[in-house]
Amino acid sequence: MMDKIALILSIIGGLNWGLIGLFQFDLVAFLLGGSDSLLSRIVYGLVGLSALWCISLLFRDTEDHRQVEAAH
Repeated sequence: MMDKIALILSIIGGLNWGLIGLFQFDLVAFLLGGSDSLLSRIVYGLVGLSALWCISLLFRDTEDHRQVEAAH
């Protein structure tokens, strides 16, 4: 469950950065009252933490061991 939440937040952050890069439009800041608002800073912080969490996905064994054991 944490993997999915982290992935969703990372996608939101990536899309927001894409909007900033292409159109100079910060959707998070627009929706939450500016980039200095508490809510925006919370979202930015959660996106950063989720990106750190997603780094662990690169090094994790994603093969479901229960399926492998059932096949043998």
